[in-house]
Amino acid sequence: MEIRELMKKATIFHGHICPGIAIGVLVAKYAIEHGFEHSPDEELVAVVETDNCSVDALQAILGTTYGKGNFIHKDYGKSNYKIYSRKNQKGIRLSLKKTILDKKLSRDEKIQKLLSMKPEDVFDIRNIDYDPPGMAQIEESVPCSICGELTMDSRMMNYQGKIMCIPCYKEFKE
Repeated sequence: MEIRELMKKATIFHGHICPGIAIGVLVAKYAIEHGFEHSPDEELVAVVETDNCSVDALQAILGTTYGKGNFIHKDYGKSNYKIYSRKNQKGIRLSLKKTILDKKLSRDEKIQKLLSMKPEDVFDIRNIDYDPPGMAQIEESVPCSICGELTMDSRMMNYQGKIMCIPCYKEFKE
């Protein structure tokens, strides 16, 4: 897929064009070009270390999403991306190079510069051991004994003989 098409798809999903979307598009482009095909189910898994705009491009282009359970966010504040293919049993890691963008460039100049570069010039890229997170678990929902709202069984807390959701547990403990 051409970079313009990828940018369009990611921008529609994200809502606006920005340097973060361009970064995410380059991650997705590299993954696709190296055998990590779009994931209609859980064939791919993305493990990201940031919550910036770039991750929306991965969701839109690679099909790795929170809802399917094949998009994992680790809140480290780093532009690092691990992509695993369950089909090919391989993994890659892309890490944004620190000297990639001049802070003096405008937003549009940053986008244009990124899109004119090869992913290998933007990221430190390496193959990693195939060790993806487990498949998404589908669990029963049960009512909280305090608020009555349905909650995934694995997220329920048992406190003083009451089975409760995490927010009620936190409130109850205060």
